[in-house]
Amino acid sequence: MKRLSIFALLALLCSCSGVTGDTTATYTNPVIDRDAPDPTVIRAEDGTFYAYATWRDRNIPVYKSTDMVNWEYQGGIFAQGEVPQFVPKAAIWAPDINYIEGQYVLYFSMSTWGGEWDACIARAVSDSPTGPFRQAKMLFQGKEIGVQNSIDPVIFQEDGRKYMAWGSFHGIYLTELTEDGLEVDDIHNLTRIAGTAYEGTYIHKRGDYYYLFASTGSCCEGLKSTYQTVVGRSKSLYGPYVNKAGERMLDNKHEILLSGDDNVKGTGHDSQIITDDKGQDWIFYHAYDVKSPNAGRKMYMDRVRWVDGWPQIGVNGHATMTAEAPYIKR
Repeated sequence: MKRLSIFALLALLCSCSGVTGDTTATYTNPVIDRDAPDPTVIRAEDGTFYAYATWRDRNIPVYKSTDMVNWEYQGGIFAQGEVPQFVPKAAIWAPDINYIEGQYVLYFSMSTWGGEWDACIARAVSDSPTGPFRQAKMLFQGKEIGVQNSIDPVIFQEDGRKYMAWGSFHGIYLTELTEDGLEVDDIHNLTRIAGTAYEGTYIHKRGDYYYLFASTGSCCEGLKSTYQTVVGRSKSLYGPYVNKAGERMLDNKHEILLSGDDNVKGTGHDSQIITDDKGQDWIFYHAYDVKSPNAGRKMYMDRVRWVDGWPQIGVNGHATMTAEAPYIKR
């Protein structure tokens, strides 16, 4: 019988240990090669990853992954006959998934194209990341609070408190939720934190700074889409968020993080930042694949690197096509 060298034996042990994401593992974008716009991603309590997107087939789709690279469609999150209908003939847009006090809470907007004053923001809850999500409730409608195009909710949690940011090209607003995250504490107590150039926002805390990620440009015109991912930062959750020159996002000034190129167009509406088991940060976003523009907005993933206190995404601000994969212990 051939004797294994110590190096071969170690390699065999590693291959059997269930550890994925070693330095030789790579991935190729898009990681969801079908229409999956406005992604939101969470790592569940068991270590599995789940991604949700703007609805498909009249329901919000959910995908499952153990490595952040290979995703399997799990179906819709609402049971048959229980899809919310808060706005007549509306679709469900831009979900945002969170784990709050032992349950999964999904926030989402409902609107029709052009129905900016009727748009609303709602939530639903589940004990499982795949659903069914129930107890759906509308939190507010834009015309009730004077915020046009009230869509794209995103939740930020800090020190037990929950906050919601939302808005689309009519200002980005911030308000506080109740401790369980299921209600708005005082909908008339809201603060405008960014100007009229933005939608699809996300707030991330790192060190002393809060980072407001956002999307600018047109999202949904195929290869003509001009969507970009941009960012500003602040030492206060409520702002002012500024670019490197100190100019405010309230005045539509920002740093550009991610833009289209010859491979993809319309790169924007990013997810939460997910940290792998090596401490590396990753972000998901949607874009049109130039090779198949009629397939819709596919889900892409890229590494987030931090340089001098500012994030950088992809390769020189463009989507990575093939790169080293996230490191996930198994």
